[in-house]
Amino acid sequence: MTAPLAGLRVLELEAPGPVPWAGMMLLNMGATVIRVRRPSPADMGIPRDERYELTGKGKDAVAIDLKTEPGRRQLLELVRDADVLLEGMRPGVLERLGLGPDVCWSHNAALVIGRMTGWGQAGPLAHTVGHDINYLAATGVLHAIGPGTGPPVVPLNLIGDFGAGGMLLVAGVLAAALAARDTGRGQVVDAAMVDGALCMLAPILGRWQAGQWRDSRASNLLDGSAPFYTTYETADGKAVAVGAIEPRFYSALLRGLELDERQLPPQHDTAGWPALRRQLAAIFVRHPRDYWVARFEGSEACVSPVLSLAEVPSHPHFVARENFRATDGILHPAPAPRFYPPPADAAIADDTAG
Repeated sequence: MTAPLAGLRVLELEAPGPVPWAGMMLLNMGATVIRVRRPSPADMGIPRDERYELTGKGKDAVAIDLKTEPGRRQLLELVRDADVLLEGMRPGVLERLGLGPDVCWSHNAALVIGRMTGWGQAGPLAHTVGHDINYLAATGVLHAIGPGTGPPVVPLNLIGDFGAGGMLLVAGVLAAALAARDTGRGQVVDAAMVDGALCMLAPILGRWQAGQWRDSRASNLLDGSAPFYTTYETADGKAVAVGAIEPRFYSALLRGLELDERQLPPQHDTAGWPALRRQLAAIFVRHPRDYWVARFEGSEACVSPVLSLAEVPSHPHFVARENFRATDGILHPAPAPRFYPPPADAAIADDTAG
């Protein structure tokens, strides 16, 4: 067995965030990825050590100045043999460089051009600058995250940059690459983080329109207000996460806490949630986190430790699945998804387990 994307050739124009992440995902599935870098490093305002830029591992690299005619010719030579071009410039920049889709297609008609932006290639905000937090704010996602009082909580940039952005880019590029193999014609993939965020929000939008989701924070089943779907502090200042939604899971939670369900308000009686949450919080804070992990081990209570980044690599589950690989002493997440039988030419098959 070979890797699923063996033979796919990808050019990745230097960009932050979701573009190199998407390139990493394609490489992990067997693609060959060439990073086209600027002659001098881009100034991101933050000093970086490339050893810790995990999305760059395994990629070939070439420095090209796209602002010069020789540089543009060099890129177009690479385009001739590529299947995919990934770029994350503002709309119109590639065209102004003389490297827009029509020019690239004149050298390779089957080229798939994946364009990653926050707002999309068209629309009133297309040329507006922004970051993950701005795209989440505009799509309603940010409004739904955090406690009921005060402003929304700022989540990690996993949602916009990598979930709504990079993953959308990967899916679109793979779909267009399949079509190109059948038709011999490439396409532009307009992957916008706002588009991806709205797609991710589809289940919540459905519940809202059905009257099953309130348009306010901390007042719904999955936003932290339910006492059986939230986090609790433990005696050692750490925390556990509880996700006991289904009736039998909820019953297992109460048994583990030595609570009589008959003496409590019905599980989905939202009027009783604040008092029940205070009651559960008072119990969880009596013992350290690992006490509760041991107590609920093997049960259906859906109680998990909230692990720090430093704790995750040594967790028995991730050790057993070899979720981390060490390269030059630096941990990398193992490629995902996994394919069975495993490809013989997996991108990091020679790495050792961390």
